[in-house]
Amino acid sequence: MKMQLGEIARVTGAINETEQWQTLEVTSVAFDARELRPGALFVPLAGNRDGHDFIEQAQANGAVATFWASDHANQPTDFPILVVKDPLIAYQQLAMHYLRKINPKVVAITGSNGKTTTKDMTAAVLGSQYNIHKTQANFNNEIGVPQTILSMEANTEILVVEMGMDRPGQLHALSEIVMPDVTAITMIGEAHIEFFKTRDKIADAKMEITDFLNEDGLLIYDGDEPLLNERVGDLDIETFGGSTTNTLYPLQVRAGETSTTFKLNEWPEMTFEIPMMGAYNVNNALIALLIGQRFHIKPETMQKSLAKFEVTRNRTEWLVGTKGERLLSDVYNSNPTAAKEVLHNFSHFETQGKRVAVLGDMLELGTASKKLHESLATVLNPTEIQTVYLYGDEIRPLYEKLMTTYAPAQLHYFEKSQQSELIEALLTDVQPADLVVLKASHGLHLEQVVTALTE
Repeated sequence: MKMQLGEIARVTGAINETEQWQTLEVTSVAFDARELRPGALFVPLAGNRDGHDFIEQAQANGAVATFWASDHANQPTDFPILVVKDPLIAYQQLAMHYLRKINPKVVAITGSNGKTTTKDMTAAVLGSQYNIHKTQANFNNEIGVPQTILSMEANTEILVVEMGMDRPGQLHALSEIVMPDVTAITMIGEAHIEFFKTRDKIADAKMEITDFLNEDGLLIYDGDEPLLNERVGDLDIETFGGSTTNTLYPLQVRAGETSTTFKLNEWPEMTFEIPMMGAYNVNNALIALLIGQRFHIKPETMQKSLAKFEVTRNRTEWLVGTKGERLLSDVYNSNPTAAKEVLHNFSHFETQGKRVAVLGDMLELGTASKKLHESLATVLNPTEIQTVYLYGDEIRPLYEKLMTTYAPAQLHYFEKSQQSELIEALLTDVQPADLVVLKASHGLHLEQVVTALTE
């Protein structure tokens, strides 16, 4: 982006801007003083530390100006500042202004599981014909969405933005920022049930993504989900799922270790392929195809795009361990639905050795945590997955439940404080011919275990 400081002051309602700095050009916006680029406007946000404490560091790293909260004293006198009531709100207002200025079509994606994969698939499909910009990493909240917008190039034709949610009202606010043309809900699961208590309330919150949907906008959702069917009202909709009542549904699915192929009702003569394991990822691909249709992309083009799209790191990623064992790393996030799907697929993969599951806590399940962790026992069978390692504090009920089906030598439990012991046990136990899957919520940092097994 390129914008003069005077324009930024105007759209954010900033005061105290000095006349000599009106034409100062800002070329990026950043909230992390360590990672900003020269020419940046710094946004001092409140977190574990007050962002205002890092303004000198931001200036040293090339920031040319900064927002400054009006209730903070000791304003810099030798550095361009824009005084605002709340830097976060000003940051969001600036993002909204820039988005309207560039005026791309906006595709917004949310869901309890699969939203990042769906975002990546959608970006690949749309990128075959349009200049697109998509959410990077996990920038999907009230801080990340503005960052996604403000890092967009001026020639962007379609913005593909991922939206996360952990409380009521969050998607309402994000929808107001982006005012989407197309929205998609991947699924309604148990993620964040600690805060919402019921799936009904999760569905209510997910539907907030449509609160600022453009008048001629489209909602794409799982038509097999009654909670969403009850809530769509008179919105323009397209649906996906397994039943033949949906707009798009699979006729045939074949899942392998590194790819999945499928045929569809819409183009029955074509075979689509995605470079990911798991039949559950077909629904994510159906969303991308429905969005591609909306933007008039030919099915043959979409077919090629899906076959080569790049998967975000740590999402069902195959790696090779130090002994030559094969590792399936899926450690970015976890919830009961996703964990069961991964374990179901993993249990059928061929191996000359044993199958080993390394599972960590699934977070934010609240009072349902014990029951939902125990539910993973339905997909853990010692004849299919011979050894299980459980790690964390919330997952202990699953350990106690599996004690009735797994022999002591096959079942291992480590508390959250025992990651080094878990790593040591795995390095000793895992053999070259083994197959290992690792899955947990990101807060368990199983990526450190993956690193220890591969380096």
